[in-house]
Amino acid sequence: MRMRDKIARLDPATDAREIVFLLGAWEFPWDIEKALEFALFRTYAVPSISGLLARTGEFEHRPAKRYDDTALILAEILEHGADSDRGAAALARMNAMHGRFRIANEDMLYVLSTFVFEPIRWIARFGWRDLTPAETQAIFTFYRDMGVRMGITDIPADITAYERFNRDYETRHFRPAYSNALVGSRTRDLLLGFYLPKRLIPMGRPVVHAMLDDPLRKAMGFPPAPRWLRAAVPAGLRLRARLLRLLPPRRKPYLQTGKRRATYPDGYEIDRLGTFPR
Repeated sequence: MRMRDKIARLDPATDAREIVFLLGAWEFPWDIEKALEFALFRTYAVPSISGLLARTGEFEHRPAKRYDDTALILAEILEHGADSDRGAAALARMNAMHGRFRIANEDMLYVLSTFVFEPIRWIARFGWRDLTPAETQAIFTFYRDMGVRMGITDIPADITAYERFNRDYETRHFRPAYSNALVGSRTRDLLLGFYLPKRLIPMGRPVVHAMLDDPLRKAMGFPPAPRWLRAAVPAGLRLRARLLRLLPPRRKPYLQTGKRRATYPDGYEIDRLGTFPR
């Protein structure tokens, strides 16, 4: 059975976590990983969010650890379920980190929305197949449940209202700030470092800038990419999607918890992930 057929037999209301897991581990592992990386940039375009991250010093001094910790905490919840021992421990670790700071509910609501809509938008542009309405609903349902478990209030009850909030929030809050550029540039160079040696990272920066819409790029303080690159990068991703349609289905899942990470060469413990009071 193809994975899409298995997903089609699941209920987006009761099996949302499993559907989102199958999408990320089997159907669109690279796409969803990249979409969530670019989702980070959108949160950094908000000075109240980037300012808090800059004050912690984590992105300035330990960007790789901060990135890995975020990925692993989410992966533990997604791969095992929030009610499992490992998922509950990861959720508790995340809530403990957030609980140390005064974070506006609206900011938390927006960050959560990027985890819903950036993968949906990325796959609509660059995925090897379209998401089904049930898959889109499952993504919303999974992250809405996570938001409730995080203590976020006023989460819209339907995906259309939530996307309207997401768009309106960006219109009201995207604006340039030093902290945006600081946190964003550290993260940009970290992500490029996954593919390029350090000396070539400056050459790769315009590729990242080519993927950012103008309001986001301007809020980050990044220069515009050349017009030809803004056309070439999306075209290359669409070509990749067409080629993927010709390949056989994936034979094994891509698990974030099984990924080799220089930050944790000997493995990790959930209760040591993230930041702690100094």
